[in-house]
Amino acid sequence: MTETHFWALVTRDQPEQSSADLELRLREQLQVLDDEALKTFDKMLGQQLRRSYLWSVWGAAYIITGCDSDYAFAEFRCFLLSLGQQWYDKVIANPDCLGELAQWPLVDNYAYPFMEDYDLIAGKIYEDRNGDELPFMPSGLNTPVGKKFSTKPKVMRQTYPLLSARFPF
Repeated sequence: MTETHFWALVTRDQPEQSSADLELRLREQLQVLDDEALKTFDKMLGQQLRRSYLWSVWGAAYIITGCDSDYAFAEFRCFLLSLGQQWYDKVIANPDCLGELAQWPLVDNYAYPFMEDYDLIAGKIYEDRNGDELPFMPSGLNTPVGKKFSTKPKVMRQTYPLLSARFPF
């Protein structure tokens, strides 16, 4: 499993793809991998999710969706992975750049940037095959890295001008 192969597996083909379609596609692609490749994929996924476990990224999720739980934030970070390596790296460097994203997956005409259980697919496949779990890889530390974002509207608009304009609160 190379980094290029990892990103090819997690990156969406089209912006409007639903999370269900992406999860099914990933499951089908991971099914054909051997156990060692599954382990490597899961390790790489955990490493990437830890990279984005940042208060600044959580602040962006908060503006877009009101994201207020660690579980929802993990699903948001899986969505970020599905945007591909270039977007993922760009968002980690500047989460406000998500305001430039042309198309969002929608649910009831609202942006729905969540990938439920995307981070669990490799582990489920491995467990179904072998009867034991992959080694646990936390997707973040005890708390996100950096300074916690402020929910004060004025501060949010200053910190995230593009997102605040796109997703007014």
